Amino acid sequence: MAYYGDGGFPPYVSVAQRRANAQREIAKLRKKGQSLAPIAIEGQKIAKTFWGKAWCDNLESYRDFSYRLERGRSYVRNGLVIDLRIAEREVAAMVSGSELYYVTINIDPVAAAQWKSIRKDCAGGIDSLVQLLQGALSQPVMERMCRQGQGLFPKPEEIHFACSCPDFALMCKHVSAVLYGIGARLDQQPELLFHLRAVDQKELIANLDEALPSAKPRRGSKKILKADDLSAVFGLDMAVPEAVATTPMKAKVKLGKKPAPARTRSGKAATAA
Repeated sequence: MAYYGDGGFPPYVSVAQRRANAQREIAKLRKKGQSLAPIAIEGQKIAKTFWGKAWCDNLESYRDFSYRLERGRSYVRNGLVIDLRIAEREVAAMVSGSELYYVTINIDPVAAAQWKSIRKDCAGGIDSLVQLLQGALSQPVMERMCRQGQGLFPKPEEIHFACSCPDFALMCKHVSAVLYGIGARLDQQPELLFHLRAVDQKELIANLDEALPSAKPRRGSKKILKADDLSAVFGLDMAVPEAVATTPMKAKVKLGKKPAPARTRSGKAATAA
């Protein structure tokens, strides 16, 4: 829990005021010549495409962080993630809160053996990169991509984060907002998921002759894994919630370690129930 000043809590700030503050921060930074890539959400759904929704569903499986994830959803929906950049194995962002906070999230690459297994299992089931990035693939292929612990999405222990805010919770709302912001960004640029996990998506269509029967869609089959089916893939019983740092954090904080000195924190996400 965050404390301010001489033991008091920060004053309440309305949603409208937070939005206005975020827009002022954006205008001020752009006036200084700084390039920003804010997350803008229309409506309640954070992500609308297959890859964006799959990313958000994976977050929802971290049930021990449900409260913090809820606060993060509110922050990202209200436009408080004013800059978010995805690079190989790293996400850096700025979040407008009581003041401007800097978030760094480092994600481990997909293990070589795991990536080899994904490529083998999906061989022959992907005809083109366009098809892959649109998520318009057979259900076996997409389920293989999303398989927890063995697919493209990170496990809790593969995520390491730090935020400049004074909240020493395992996962603060600013980190949560950025995690959801990644899902929103994947709506627009799904190829960034592969870049983030340090793998080359082109390798998934490089060896079409290595297809396994379980990965091939049956002749004439048009069955595609719908976005609504994602909750089953990730074992969820809840509704799906509707690019490097401009000022990067210097220290990488790993989940499970003791909190660093003031204004940095880390924590280990619990394994899905």
